[in-house]
Formats: sequence, structure tokens, C-alpha cells
Amino acid sequence: MTDRTTDPVTGHDADRAAGLAPGGAPERLVDDLGELPEWMRGLAAAAVDADADTFLNYPKPPAFTGRAASVLMLFGEGHRGPDLLLLRRADTLGSHPGQVAFPGGAADPEDSGPVGTALREAFEETGVLAEGVRPVALLPELHVPVSGFLVTPVLAHWRTPVPVAPVDPGETAAVARIPVAHLADPANRFRVSHPSGYTGPAFSAPGMLVWGFTAGLVSGLLRLGGWERPWDATDVRDLDSALRAT
Repeated sequence: MTDRTTDPVTGHDADRAAGLAPGGAPERLVDDLGELPEWMRGLAAAAVDADADTFLNYPKPPAFTGRAASVLMLFGEGHRGPDLLLLRRADTLGSHPGQVAFPGGAADPEDSGPVGTALREAFEETGVLAEGVRPVALLPELHVPVSGFLVTPVLAHWRTPVPVAPVDPGETAAVARIPVAHLADPANRFRVSHPSGYTGPAFSAPGMLVWGFTAGLVSGLLRLGGWERPWDATDVRDLDSALRAT
């Protein structure tokens, strides 16, 4: 894909919304991959070799110092196989209202590093209990120019799932466990465009449109996990129409 338009969420090229800063390197947090379910071992092994080119290949930004943040990329397993926890932000928020995201946010001084931030935010937003989560790996920092954050994605296995729901409706409108099979289904993958010139990846899910920064990360996870299937990248839909359709 050759589009070089700007993503209004991140300030990066739209089809390269998950660009990685040259900061923190990947780090595996599980010594024995045999502790993980078989379907997650390939992803865990590949994650520690992830770099900027692994995700959405675009020129790295210069060295950058910003406020630390983390997101929790939490994989569980339900009746439809492996799934990924996502949330939809409240429509009343001043920043990115109504958008689909991973649980996460800015680091607090009391947090025990990126994992502590990700687990705290996941609990505050969705009710995920830290004791039921096995952190698997830290991915490289993501530079998000619009917010000024350096975001560390925390890959994790949900070994003991609990029911999840919006904890504060003023912050989170919906929480969902989306099957990996659904995200990887070519029928649910396309691209979205906007009159502003924005064009980027997207996934449809029940009641949600995953696009922008989050869609870039999901694309990378599917690729790293070996779940990606051929899909029609020429299917480009109007962003506003796609949002209304959800």
C-alpha cells in the first residue's frame, strides 16, 4: 500500500499508525513458553524480535522523550477460541471519544513499570483482575505525537478470565472479547478513508469499528501470531459511514 496520508489519531502516516519509537526494546517476561497455551506460543516467541519494521514499517521518529503510558494486549480463550480484549471509549470524552482501544493509559508514579500501569488501567476501565493475568512480553515503545506519549504495549495471557464490563460509563462505553478468528476473517478487514485525506486499516466487530492506532496494532499482532489471512486491501470505505454502520 502506498498511501502516505496522516492519521488524525496519531499524527503518523495512516497506514503506519503503529510506528515504533527507537526507545524501549522488546522483553520476554515468561521464561518457559510451555507455560502458555499452544496457540499463543508463536506470538510470544515472535514478540521479542519485534521492531519498527515488524509492525507497519515507516521511518522511525527521532529520539523522543514523552510521558510514559502502557496498553494491555490481553489474549484469552473463549468458546470461539483465542480472543482479544478491546473497549470502546465513552462518547463524552474530550480525547478520542467513541474510539475503540486497548485498555491502558498514562503511567502513575506509584505504578511498578509498564506492566503495573497496564494492569491498573485495565482494572479501572474493564474490571480485569491483575492476579488472573500472566504478563508475557513488553513490545517496543510506540511514539504517539498527538498525545505526546511513549506507549509500551504489554502482551499478556488471561489465564483466569473474569466477567468484564465498563467500570466508569463516563470513561468506557463498552467492553468486548473479540475472537482472533473474527479479526483475521478477511470479511471483517478493510480500509477506511475520510475527506481529510486519511486512509487506514480497519476491522469490523459487533458494535465496534476498530481503526487508526488500534487497528495498526491489531494488524501487527495478527502478523506476529501467524493468524493473518489474505484480505482485500482495495476495499476502502468512508470512515464516517463505517462508524455509523456500527
